[in-house]
Amino acid sequence: YTGNIKHLKELEKSGVSAVVLKSIFEEEIINDFHHNLDMDDRFHSSLEFLDYYDYDLKKESLDKYIQLIKEAKQELTIPVIASINCVTSQDWTDFAVQFEKAGADALELNIFILPSDNQKSAQDIENEYIQIIKKVRSGISIPVSVKMSHYFTHISEMISKLDQTGISGLVLFNRSYSPDIDIDKMEITSSNIFSSPDDFTLPLRWIALNSKKVNCSLAASTGIHDSSSVIKSLLAGADVIQLASTIFINGPEQVTKILSELEEWMGKHKFLNIDQFR
Repeated sequence: YTGNIKHLKELEKSGVSAVVLKSIFEEEIINDFHHNLDMDDRFHSSLEFLDYYDYDLKKESLDKYIQLIKEAKQELTIPVIASINCVTSQDWTDFAVQFEKAGADALELNIFILPSDNQKSAQDIENEYIQIIKKVRSGISIPVSVKMSHYFTHISEMISKLDQTGISGLVLFNRSYSPDIDIDKMEITSSNIFSSPDDFTLPLRWIALNSKKVNCSLAASTGIHDSSSVIKSLLAGADVIQLASTIFINGPEQVTKILSELEEWMGKHKFLNIDQFR
């Protein structure tokens, strides 16, 4: 939804305070590489396609994303946050530097390493997160937030470790692709594309448990569909609320409705600003 200027302008008009642009996906670039590899067996045993992957496929994705950042900065007055969806630490420092040069106000690292490799320990996966963050932060000066998964042995400890890297914010939590099976066609399909309004209790719990223990800001994400879940998340200690599914379902006017109902609730309880009740 945030991959084009028309929608971004609609969101700004509706009252959002910042936009996170559509992620540039490392996995998409890798899949393109493998697709092209399958299309031409001549290169299976050569390094030519590795060069193509490194220079052409990545450059094409990067150029499109940089153009989106530049156009968004020209058209919007609210902060524009670039987003990288990554599973390794390779190359993202260079990407982040170019996003900063293009005008991005901040960067969100949407890191999701599915704990499915039985050759990797929990410690190995945690270390990969830290390495990605340190590598990216070393090359840029704009704020960096990390959108993390809840698939950790000890979530609070991991939140503390990520906070200690010096990031500006943590987003709890990202949503992984959910597979399903079509039993008639016997094919893998997607499931639960949108979050459920009941999902907000997951970030609610972990924000409440950690909001007083970290230096970085905490953003509530997943299952925030209405003003009630927004208010509850703020009461639990969230600094920021991220909306996605509810905008797809109800349109950008849902943001205006949520803000209006938030102000009405604050007036009813005689709060002058959010800090008074967070």
